[in-house]
Amino acid sequence: MAVKIRLARFGTKKKPFYRIMVTDTRAPRNGRFIEKIGTYDPKQDPPSINVDKERVTEWLQKGAQTSPTVAQLLKRVGIEVNTVA
Repeated sequence: MAVKIRLARFGTKKKPFYRIMVTDTRAPRNGRFIEKIGTYDPKQDPPSINVDKERVTEWLQKGAQTSPTVAQLLKRVGIEVNTVA
């Protein structure tokens, strides 16, 4: 089973916020998930990023891959993500 850390969109039209989720790669964007590990609110000034750093590093050590957007968000928070080129 391939595991990915990616965003799931919530909120209303024109007022989105996102949850950072650990999901199976085959699951739909807002579908089943394994664990919620953070939130991202782009509408705040500055954008709000809340992440459980311990859980993120644990999932990354287990081999979970990140989406490009989540990798950028984690880099802003101070978590180094090894991306495969």
